Amino acid sequence: MLNNRKTRVNPLFTILIIDDNSPFRYSLRKALEGRFPFVSIEEASQGAEALKKIDNCLPHLIFLDIHLPDINGINLTRKIKTDYSDTCIVVFTAYDFPEYRQAALESGADHFEDKDSWTGDKTFVLVESVLSGLGFDWQGITKNS
Repeated sequence: MLNNRKTRVNPLFTILIIDDNSPFRYSLRKALEGRFPFVSIEEASQGAEALKKIDNCLPHLIFLDIHLPDINGINLTRKIKTDYSDTCIVVFTAYDFPEYRQAALESGADHFEDKDSWTGDKTFVLVESVLSGLGFDWQGITKNS
């Protein structure tokens, strides 16, 4: 798999939350900040805004809603993975249909999660797994930086 990531200046682990539901973004951000205070967290409410932020902050992990006002999450996932193949993408939806799950995974999403059954514990385990898998220490700093 090709690594298309631009050269990272900031060695901190970065997360981008893409969701048009601001209370959901706020809740997820607060939970992540409480557990991982060393992580840089960015937010976007639409796909176009997200693509600009991705180019600027180069996130390692993206939480992405499947339904956005300007693009669906499946197409956005495909677009992100084309340019940033090593970015881990978690597609969230309130509609846990098998066809959505299949489409998300086929578009390159690493995980597909139902918002209604998602818990803080699941989120923390996932972030810890991604941190470890990408070679970050417990403070979110690359081990080789």
